[in-house]
Amino acid sequence: MKVKVANRTYQMGKKEYQGLLKVASEQVPLGIYAVEKNGYAELLNLKCKSITQLKQRIREFKAQGWKVYQNGR
Repeated sequence: MKVKVANRTYQMGKKEYQGLLKVASEQVPLGIYAVEKNGYAELLNLKCKSITQLKQRIREFKAQGWKVYQNGR
């Protein structure tokens, strides 16, 4: 699986990726911390000010076909 973190792309196994997701989820209390599609993932740090804003951003990513990992809902 290819994972983009900041400006770098890494190749890693599914277990390594799951561990990275766990760490990333702890960094974003209300927001989106990762998106995934077709064996490719991007770690994000999109913090939201409200649940409404979070839901809107989730809808935007899902409309593009991404699986969204988020906290706060």
